[in-house]
Amino acid sequence: MKHSVNRPPTPDGAEDQGNEPTLQEIINIKLIESGEKERLMELLRERLIECGWKDEMKALCRAYVKKKGRNNVTVDDLVHLITPKGRASVPDSVKAELLQRIRSFLMSNAP
Repeated sequence: MKHSVNRPPTPDGAEDQGNEPTLQEIINIKLIESGEKERLMELLRERLIECGWKDEMKALCRAYVKKKGRNNVTVDDLVHLITPKGRASVPDSVKAELLQRIRSFLMSNAP
């Protein structure tokens, strides 16, 4: 086990082998196998376009590129700039809709 002052010990990779998948992993597998994950991703894309989120992120990228110069910006630079702002600016209504769809999926596929 690796130990840290600020958090509980984390298992080494070798100790992790053979463990049962986590609930999150099980849900993700079910979403993928059923095709629901792709439908949720498409719904997310639609909602983000409808609310103007995509245009807002594009404008932030363009302003950053204009400020720094086209040849002085990498994709990694843009990802580091946009990711925190993008995650923080997804409307609560979009998050709530996706969460409700996931809950409905889980309820309809419960054993």
